[in-house]
Amino acid sequence: MASIDLDKVLDKAWADKSLPEILAAPVAALKGVSDRDGELLKEAFGVKTVADLADLKYVRWAQALATLDTSAK
Repeated sequence: MASIDLDKVLDKAWADKSLPEILAAPVAALKGVSDRDGELLKEAFGVKTVADLADLKYVRWAQALATLDTSAK
């Protein structure tokens, strides 16, 4: 089972929300992602929510490539 420290990845306002609320949240709910970053992601890729970002094919492709890179481990 995967786990994550929500305080490290979420803006403080979202740290106590449920997982469905977080996935439906704007990407600016992620720590380090500004509202402007969110606007740019929406313009470029149609990403509006955390779930949209997670499902973005380019993110999945990059994760797959990183997983294949055994030299980084």
